[in-house]
Amino acid sequence: MSEDKSFFDTNVLLYLLSGDPEKADRAEALLAQGGVISVQILNEFAAVASRKLGLSYPEIREILQTVRQVCKIHPVTLETHDLGFRIAERYGFSFYDALIIAAALLANCSTLYSEDWQEAQIINGQLIIRNPFAGESWKH
Repeated sequence: MSEDKSFFDTNVLLYLLSGDPEKADRAEALLAQGGVISVQILNEFAAVASRKLGLSYPEIREILQTVRQVCKIHPVTLETHDLGFRIAERYGFSFYDALIIAAALLANCSTLYSEDWQEAQIINGQLIIRNPFAGESWKH
């Protein structure tokens, strides 16, 4: 596996705004360690924060500015698209989920934090999916 570098799915960022203080604290602790997100994650966060959470664009911009200070941003490129296509075909992920996984792989990440996919699934022998909110051990 590659050096220990983490990639965060949109749902981890959204837990920063959660009414569940334990999950919000866990998301904040993970993000404080730094990691990688893609432009797609920024876009999805903005869409959900606006549409579902009712945040204003200035509020969303402020949150994302903080995230951008602690996370590296990986672009969505034609290479991301092509790899995402192959991942969707091989593993059966939705295309947009496969793009997130492709961005994590292209950023040489070893861990993808998300609660949306199978815990401990390994993608292309490089990337392990971890649910940061699974089990009781994260609460201590």
